[in-house]
Amino acid sequence: MAEIMSLRDAVASLVHDGDTVALEGFTHLIPHAAGQEIIRQRRRDLTLVRMTPDVIYDQLIGAGCARKLIFSWGGNPGVGSLHRFRDAVQNSWPAPLEIEEHSHAGMANRYVAGASGLPFAVLRGYTGTDLPRHTDTIKPITCPFTGERLTAVPALNPDVAVVHAQRADRAGNVQIWGLVGVQKEAVLSAKRSLVTVEEIVDELTPVPGGMVLPAWAVTAVAEVPRGAHPSYAQGYYERDNEYYEYWDSVGRDRDSFQRWLDEKVFSQRTDTHPDARLDTAEGAR
Repeated sequence: MAEIMSLRDAVASLVHDGDTVALEGFTHLIPHAAGQEIIRQRRRDLTLVRMTPDVIYDQLIGAGCARKLIFSWGGNPGVGSLHRFRDAVQNSWPAPLEIEEHSHAGMANRYVAGASGLPFAVLRGYTGTDLPRHTDTIKPITCPFTGERLTAVPALNPDVAVVHAQRADRAGNVQIWGLVGVQKEAVLSAKRSLVTVEEIVDELTPVPGGMVLPAWAVTAVAEVPRGAHPSYAQGYYERDNEYYEYWDSVGRDRDSFQRWLDEKVFSQRTDTHPDARLDTAEGAR
């Protein structure tokens, strides 16, 4: 059964230096508060995994938490580059960053294989791309039944998966709805899992299109209102588009990024997301 914990205690217990950590959420329900708590606790040498690393991974990389990134696309959605990610790859600042690049389909299938207890996934993908030449974890494989040439990718089994959801009950069952990516697969593939939620309730009311991650599949739940900000949580708040534009100016320069770390992350001592208490990017400044 999942344990109800504070965000600080959950990260301290579940995320260790050197771990492989997946923070998933596809545009929606991105676990920003948990990511910033990882920064606050100064975790190091992490292998970060995510289908679409965006602002929170730019923050983690810039803070020196990561040594490797396994991903399928990276950028500040709707704005442009991730400058801390770019600086780490091009200039090894604040530390060298190894990258392992896949397609979205490849990453999703790797999570599914991990959740299914299989060693690898097989797909019709990567054909006509240069990725197999640059990524050692993409290999050709021949179907034993048809002789068709396919592609294999190894399973993903992170040490810990972190996702955000709308609700959990007091037993640790998690309810999530709206646009989802591979949150379910990430949790089921991981050795340990942390789910931050908007609220903990006595009973989960059914929601059309919703799904429940059962308590037995989740290690810990932490109540963190607005814990996905600046991304959105359907039924709770909208995406803060201004914040993504604001981040471009913060992340572009090492000094401005360091000031942001000191003011918005390291100086915070609460379990709430430091920017989540503010309704706009203007307030976050």
